[in-house]
Amino acid sequence: MARATPELIHALRQTARNLLQGAPYQWGHMGGCNCGNLAQELTKLNKDQIHRYAMQRHGDWNEQAEDYCSTSQMPIDLLINEMLNAGLQLEDLKHLERLDDRQVLARFPLEKRFLKHNLREDVVAYMNAWAELLEEQLLEKITLPAMYELATA
Repeated sequence: MARATPELIHALRQTARNLLQGAPYQWGHMGGCNCGNLAQELTKLNKDQIHRYAMQRHGDWNEQAEDYCSTSQMPIDLLINEMLNAGLQLEDLKHLERLDDRQVLARFPLEKRFLKHNLREDVVAYMNAWAELLEEQLLEKITLPAMYELATA
């Protein structure tokens, strides 16, 4: 699961907001899909740039994550590296593309856990739920040490 960072939480919420407000969305387009829209927010590249970088190597986001090399100078690896620096893990890219991370899905009522990976509304709901989960984790990291300090003072 991603490292809870303010940057990642903000990017997830902003990406969801952008999608809700009509940002271009096309699941089969590397720059306009689930990961592509989040990549736009994290890297400030546009969807066409992201797509062009991804097409320099084969595969979708799942395969790009599998083939990622931290020392490569390929544009897609540099882009993924930026996403990882924001707190994401390679597995998160795979889960985001399929909307299937169990921790995120557990936040939905049982009857609403079967999200369609290529439906804009489901992507928005997933990103918002993920942001809430990460925000709770971040707050826990902040408040537990503070509570410990108070208890030992």
